[in-house]
Amino acid sequence: ENMQAIEVLDERTVQDYRSTYNDIRDWLRREKQGKEAEESDIDWDDVVFEIDLLKSQEINLDYILELIFENNKKTKSKADLIEEIRRVIRASIGNRAKESLVVDFINSTDLDAIEDKASILDSFYAYAQQKQRKEAKELIEEDNLNEEEAKRYILSSLKREYASENGTELNSILPKMSPLNPQYLSIKQSVFQKISSFVDKFKGVGGTM
Repeated sequence: ENMQAIEVLDERTVQDYRSTYNDIRDWLRREKQGKEAEESDIDWDDVVFEIDLLKSQEINLDYILELIFENNKKTKSKADLIEEIRRVIRASIGNRAKESLVVDFINSTDLDAIEDKASILDSFYAYAQQKQRKEAKELIEEDNLNEEEAKRYILSSLKREYASENGTELNSILPKMSPLNPQYLSIKQSVFQKISSFVDKFKGVGGTM
């Protein structure tokens, strides 16, 4: 009886809280890394985000896909479905980078034709792997990267779930250019950031290049 009197936040409010918490954390991380950090009066060493609790409650991708299947049966509006799924994804630390991928999947898929939860998982992973190959090809061509080395580096990064600047892997994929060239470091950093974002988006979906 005592517990029934306790007011508990509804699930949507909790998701909004987690999403906003993650937004602030990401913003502070960018501020710390940017020029603003040099001019700021904030002692960044004192800014600590406790994320262990959030990680312990982390929502996995399969759960999000099953939620799409369930919610699609309740609403026939893709706009409403996308709004609800965005809310869930943004509350998840590990899946925030996959938001555009999941939304594109919803928009391009006839969800009513999917008969069960297992089928929506199969459908998504097939779609995601196709997008992964397409976007990897575009990334390689756009930056004129060494194709074979780049594919090897990207697959290795996907396997360990993060891109690394250590070693010679990253250097080997760059266009032929002297390290003394003034543009070399900026190009290297740009390529690294693009691949890091790519890995965050596609890690865990499987597939090949």
